[in-house]
Amino acid sequence: MASLKEWLQEQPFTLTMSSGFFGFFAHAGVLAELLEQGIKPNRITGSSAGALVGATYASGTPIDAILTKLFATSKADFWDPGLGLGLLKGKKFRGILAELVSCQNIEDCPVKLALSVYDGRSRKTEVLSKGNLVDAVYASCAVPFMFQPIWIKRRPLWDGGISDRPGLAGTVLDERVFYHHIASRSPWRSKNSQALQLPERENLAALAIEHLPRSGPNKLNLGKSIYQTARKACKLALDTPMQNQKRHWILSASAS
Repeated sequence: MASLKEWLQEQPFTLTMSSGFFGFFAHAGVLAELLEQGIKPNRITGSSAGALVGATYASGTPIDAILTKLFATSKADFWDPGLGLGLLKGKKFRGILAELVSCQNIEDCPVKLALSVYDGRSRKTEVLSKGNLVDAVYASCAVPFMFQPIWIKRRPLWDGGISDRPGLAGTVLDERVFYHHIASRSPWRSKNSQALQLPERENLAALAIEHLPRSGPNKLNLGKSIYQTARKACKLALDTPMQNQKRHWILSASAS
């Protein structure tokens, strides 16, 4: 049976990264290992934490610069409470995003990019493939109640993971996709929620790393450890033959 690395090297692929509360450290670990082994995505899609890491890389920012910024970020850097539809105004967070990305608009990114956001009026997922990059990433990361939405074309946009947790809305069914799934212990979703399951598609391979420590505004100090664990798990998965036709590589953080 082919290993994950062999499968990824067969043809160009799209990297899709899921939402997951402050899951960007794990996404960064997976992306860093792919790049270290010369495996580069042809296109990127994602929601929330996946949108942040994916968009930053797609914009042309080197992975080392992404890591330096993520590891140096503290709660005070983005914590700006204010009146509105969410605790945080988001102005500081948008400032961080502006420092992370290397181009102004989505359509200018060297790597093709599509980000999932949630339209508060239509109550549906919208896929952004053009427009201001910082605004799009902020919208995709705007966790309800925590961040205030951003208004684009008179519509309030929130976290893409609300209705598209995998971040797959920006792909088509016959597209070759490598999907990194942040295993969630979300308190607002049922244990058997479809949003928490690994998707199954003919041309999709998925990696899930279970039991990773959960980061958050008050646990940013765990970032480097999460990153390192995710990177080791990705390296192990890349060399592991596929065990079944689902193309699911499920690893435990404790075993990586």
